[in-house]
Amino acid sequence: MEERSRLCSVWLGSETGILKGVSLDRKQAFNFSNTRTLSRDQEVRALCWADPAESELLLGCADGTVRTFSTEKGIFTEARSCGDPQEGCFSGLASLRGSAIITCAECGKLRVWREDGSGPVAELDAGSSVCRMRQSPVDPNRVATGGKENGLKIWDLERPEKPLFTAKNLRDDWLDLRRPHWVRDIGFIPDSEKVVTCTGYHQVHVFDPATPQRRPVLEAEFGEYPLTALALTAGGGAVVVGNTQGDVAVLDLRKGLVRGRLKGAAGGVRALQCHASQPLVASCGLDRFLRVHSLEDRRPLHRVYLKSRLTCLLLASRELQAGPGGGATEGAEPQVKEEEDEVWDRMERVEEEEEATKRKPAAGEEGVKKKKKGGN
Repeated sequence: MEERSRLCSVWLGSETGILKGVSLDRKQAFNFSNTRTLSRDQEVRALCWADPAESELLLGCADGTVRTFSTEKGIFTEARSCGDPQEGCFSGLASLRGSAIITCAECGKLRVWREDGSGPVAELDAGSSVCRMRQSPVDPNRVATGGKENGLKIWDLERPEKPLFTAKNLRDDWLDLRRPHWVRDIGFIPDSEKVVTCTGYHQVHVFDPATPQRRPVLEAEFGEYPLTALALTAGGGAVVVGNTQGDVAVLDLRKGLVRGRLKGAAGGVRALQCHASQPLVASCGLDRFLRVHSLEDRRPLHRVYLKSRLTCLLLASRELQAGPGGGATEGAEPQVKEEEDEVWDRMERVEEEEEATKRKPAAGEEGVKKKKKGGN
């Protein structure tokens, strides 16, 4: 395997506005911030690469600013205003044509911004309550949007007048009641026109814009809790989904069956990403841990505690460089998982013993009861 395809580091955004870089080879983590005062207004809601060389990162913050971070220098180099906080947080961020960027807010305003940051080149309305905007990895001008009571739409930014594809709502249930829809995340299936979505009603849907059918060509369900994130495997034959309870599973997109579960998460999953060539998937969320699992045997490979609730992540093939903006190192704890499992196993056995002790009469108690019975 070529060196450039190795998973060397992971970049993560947090609710406190800190950008976190984790070196998996060195088992170290670093904080990067351009301010001393942290607030929820600076929460990182989206991450993307500014260039294919992975030399710059774009961070979409809750206050409507997009910050540029140099991975080579380890410092923030630019900040531009790309929205109003009253329009809602960013539901998606992508780069286009060099320094031009694509943003989408929760209110549905999808904009393409000029390189100089003076104003948007194009703007379209994707509908209200947009939860996710994703860019096609093959065609940068093609994006997909979806949200709460806002079905999947696929757009061509060169012709933004109307969407290329608009999904039709699901058929009514067996009681002839309308089934609500709530798109939480979107993925473009490689080597096809198909798009996969996960919903707040624990569903996975596959749409095929190449066919006349606008309803899902595949429907599957996982668990009982809202799904929050998805990631397609390298071949596109399976999708990894996570929910609000920390459950992560791999689903087969041909049959709609669950292949297996990835254990370890203890809080809601916020972001998932599969490696482009290796059978690896990274996850993060409210339990403050970055986890990397193998998709072959579903074994956990890395587990790093990062002290803040995490919102998004981005895999990198380049080694992390701690420049002048790098903060104090947060030590990775690759062995904590096994130690904690042993502790919890012991606690579980103690509880079982305690329950058995409560059920078992104390020494001499049975004899006392017999005497009382005989006396009566």
